[in-house]
Amino acid sequence: MTSFPMASNLPLFDETDLSDALAQDMLRRGLPADAGHYDEFRTEAGTLRPVWQGFANHLGAPLDDLTRRQAWLARQIQEDGITYNVYSAPGGQSRPWSLEALPLILSAQEWRGLERGVAQRARLLNQILQDTYGEQRLLKQALLPSALVLGHPGYVRGLHGVQPVGGVYLHVLALDLARGHDGNWWVVTQRTQAPSGLGYVMQNRLLVSRLFPEAYRALHVQHLASGYRQLVDTLTDLAQECAGGQPPRLALLTPGPYNETYFEHAYLARYLGLPLVEGGDLVVREDSLFLKTVQGLEPIHGLLRRLDDDYCDPLELRADSTLGVPGLMQAVRARKVVLANALGTGFLQSPALHGFLPALSDHLLGEPLALPSLPTWWCGEASAWQDIQPRLHQQVIRHSYPGGGEVVLGNQLSAEALNAWRACIELDPAAYTVQSFVPYAQAPVWSAGQVNMRSAALRVYALSDGKGGWQVLPGGMTRIANRETGPMSMQHGGSSLDTWVLTDGPVDTFSMMPTSVRGDELVQRQRPVSSRTGENLFWMGRYTERCEQQLRLLQTLKDLPSGEDKPHDSVLQAIAELCEQHGLVPAGTPHLLQAPRVFERALLDALSDARAKQGAYSLAYNLSALDRSAQVLRDRLSAEHARWLRAMGSEFVEVLGRSAEEAPAGVASLDQIQPALDRLGLQLAAITGAQTDRMTRDPGWRLLTVGRLIERLVNHATVLQAFWSHRALAHPDGFDRVLELFDSTITFRARFQRRLEVPAVLALLVMDESNPRALACILRRLRTELGKLPIKAGESGDWLTLLPAEGVGLPLSLLADPASGAAAMQQLLESLVTLGWRLSDEVGRRYFVHAEPTDSMVST
Repeated sequence: MTSFPMASNLPLFDETDLSDALAQDMLRRGLPADAGHYDEFRTEAGTLRPVWQGFANHLGAPLDDLTRRQAWLARQIQEDGITYNVYSAPGGQSRPWSLEALPLILSAQEWRGLERGVAQRARLLNQILQDTYGEQRLLKQALLPSALVLGHPGYVRGLHGVQPVGGVYLHVLALDLARGHDGNWWVVTQRTQAPSGLGYVMQNRLLVSRLFPEAYRALHVQHLASGYRQLVDTLTDLAQECAGGQPPRLALLTPGPYNETYFEHAYLARYLGLPLVEGGDLVVREDSLFLKTVQGLEPIHGLLRRLDDDYCDPLELRADSTLGVPGLMQAVRARKVVLANALGTGFLQSPALHGFLPALSDHLLGEPLALPSLPTWWCGEASAWQDIQPRLHQQVIRHSYPGGGEVVLGNQLSAEALNAWRACIELDPAAYTVQSFVPYAQAPVWSAGQVNMRSAALRVYALSDGKGGWQVLPGGMTRIANRETGPMSMQHGGSSLDTWVLTDGPVDTFSMMPTSVRGDELVQRQRPVSSRTGENLFWMGRYTERCEQQLRLLQTLKDLPSGEDKPHDSVLQAIAELCEQHGLVPAGTPHLLQAPRVFERALLDALSDARAKQGAYSLAYNLSALDRSAQVLRDRLSAEHARWLRAMGSEFVEVLGRSAEEAPAGVASLDQIQPALDRLGLQLAAITGAQTDRMTRDPGWRLLTVGRLIERLVNHATVLQAFWSHRALAHPDGFDRVLELFDSTITFRARFQRRLEVPAVLALLVMDESNPRALACILRRLRTELGKLPIKAGESGDWLTLLPAEGVGLPLSLLADPASGAAAMQQLLESLVTLGWRLSDEVGRRYFVHAEPTDSMVST
């Protein structure tokens, strides 16, 4: 992440004069909040609120500079790949995360009241869970209706009587708050299953604090890091019981890259130092949870999950789930794993529960509820329904149970529609809950050169310490409507604000960097490589190499001379065959010799076809596959590396499109797409450099390297096969083209000048172990990297015997022999292609599949 560049060409002002001018300018260019909404920006007297006066005092630049800062923010989000997947978009496409420059600012005094209320509610909800999964006294005493607990699909009956490790059900609680027109805060919803947003909260803070560094320091904005550290420390401490004296191993469970908030899962995993895993990466053996890694099965003792309850265990919960771990609930019963949050907390998310919390607080805590919910009527209570029915047109209609549909605003319904809703409620009153309508407070947003006001809701987080205490994260995620009356939903185009909580005490300077590391933690801190991660790295290596090979073949084809100087037919036959084998043209395309323009048209059409609709797996297709592999590996790649991978495919297709638009009749030629090829070549070189020199040499990197080497071995053997079988090396053009395809022209000329002899080519391209493109060098590196991959229990390292013991297994004298060399060379090339495919299958069998439990693949 780059730092925000402060403007150097702004006019100089006296600081006092500038602060006063900024405050007046903010008021002058700020629109008032809508009638009936609390104004976060102005007081009732029309002056700036004190927190915003302080912000103006330390803005340090004229107000119009906010436009430049907002542009930098959008650019940084794009470069860092901060995304949000929109389910309604075609293909579930991701879009850049939406973040505004101006934060929501809360005073220290106001925050203390919120903090106390949030912590109290967290204690209350945890005690409700302890009772409902224990003695169920609240149900027996009718303090809580059974229909809202036992009748709720979020209550997991199979865990009744099972207390989670440490008695902690809620490790993370999220509350969505709204400020009413009178300035009081109300709880609208409570998120207890797998609350989202913690990753975006930290990302928002890192970006916005860079926009306003002076204001951030001067206003004493409280930092966030200690809350995240507590989350990990609590999970680690509780998992000690499951680890049997060994250092506990934790992971973050994600539904996968198609989930709407997958970016934050990857970001949060990296920030917390946890491996990011999917359900398919985990397996339960003998009531214990294990991670499938390339080293074998490694135990997992704690899971920070971002997967809803229903999907966690297809054996006992939702049978059609492909996202969960079969047997996970049994591991929970056996107290072999800590889940954050515990399974079965979903019923607390019902809006109907809010109406019973004041009495429950008095009963369980002996104190009134400090942070109230919106006034709530559960229609399953006849008296509540009768009370609220005449005023239904002024309320909000919600569904008591999940899956019911959208929230309905009574004041937006016609009389006929309102009567229809009354009839629905009468048919099944328990399924509906009515809440009071609250006009959300409006917060300032910089847009179009002025301060506009948008309705805002604040999500805050409480984090358990595992001992009955709670830390409320000083801040949170503020969501705003995309327009005055729009929805506050990221799925529907809403945006977000960083939330600054000011402190009148010392600012917490805690860092996520540990102060010391115990010796027994060192092995744990070497992040395991899951089998899925290893497989994606393996294919990332293959796709990167494949793109380079296709690009080199395209350049060779483009540079072929025409007219009287055109290459010999055997050279054209070899290149045409390679284009079809490498997916640059569909199978059955008329031959380059027969119909060169048709061949070129088919090749150009396939170049930008990312879905291989025409049957050709050309550059756009492989670049797209490379991008998909990178998406799954977001927690392992640097932001720069991931940005390059994202940009390559889209930029390549974009430049191809421009070339076609500029060409006569909208049809580009190979010569006209040269800018696209040149740029892609530079990008692939950067990617190769990042993969070679900027990644840790762990088993994952070795699998990436092995993938590249296998792809290179098969490709280079195939290239030589084509030129050999068509006798293209009998012509000078054949020598030049094969050297280009091996990227060895300069080396050949420096070593052999213009001696166009087959033995010289074989010496450089087959036998030379110092040439990274030569077959012998590829095999030597494969022997090295395969030998350094971990050997799982029950496996042997005898697969190295598949490779020649040294070199390519045959001497140069035999391959260059005029009588027998041709046959020996053809046989060698066929065997190397077969070896490449067999090695690929063997890597998959050894490191990506964990199907048999009897081989004792357990790391201790």
